[in-house]
Amino acid sequence: MSVEPVRRKAGKKAFGKLKGYILQQASAKETGAQIQEAKIAEMRQSLSTFKEKLEEFARKHKKEINKDPAFRAQFNDMCLKIGVDPLASNKGFWADILGVGDFYYELSVQIVTVCLQTRNVNGGLIDIYELSHKVQEKRSKQSSAVSLDDIKQAISKVKSLGNGFGLITVGDKTMVKSVPVELNRDHSAILGVCSNTACTTVPDIKKNLGWPEHRIKEVLELMLQEGMVWTDDQNDQGKETLYWIPSLWNANASQDSS
Repeated sequence: MSVEPVRRKAGKKAFGKLKGYILQQASAKETGAQIQEAKIAEMRQSLSTFKEKLEEFARKHKKEINKDPAFRAQFNDMCLKIGVDPLASNKGFWADILGVGDFYYELSVQIVTVCLQTRNVNGGLIDIYELSHKVQEKRSKQSSAVSLDDIKQAISKVKSLGNGFGLITVGDKTMVKSVPVELNRDHSAILGVCSNTACTTVPDIKKNLGWPEHRIKEVLELMLQEGMVWTDDQNDQGKETLYWIPSLWNANASQDSS
């Protein structure tokens, strides 16, 4: 018996197995894709149903959403979890049903106004409590109450304009920045050193952070240029210049009164 036909037969058999395996894998892949599409379609349907329920909920509880800051925060959280942003525009369904677009537009304008009016005093850095108090003073008695969450939501929209607005953390305080200057970790570290006293000296910073003097002065120089820091040479610290951060002084006063 010739060896060649046997080899040819074995080769055909192996090729047949390989072809069968490839077809099996292709079929499995196609089945997997169909299952995936079915899952996506089911998910879309669920989200669509959820959005309908959310709209019904919004219509039913319009008054509470507009008047109660805590209720409004929970509603916003529900919306964002399914990809609905009720603050994205002052047009469309959410504005028609709730007026939330107009609410946050008005609030954003008031926040920007307060920040601009106080910039010559604090250099564009203001504690969120102080900002909230000043915004409340600008609002009419008939206006909805404003929570810190509302302030943060409005700032997130103003921030998208790229004009320097944003939130930064200084110790246990939340500060609102309204100037385009970039505050890095060094600036935040120095603000943290004097978060409770609202003032510091170069030796104090050196002691707390272990930095060389030239690094400290470079950071303070930028903050001086922006008006975030004031200097006091006539103080009881002797020859050392005292650096005051007015936004932190006001922050401590605001938290004490809140």
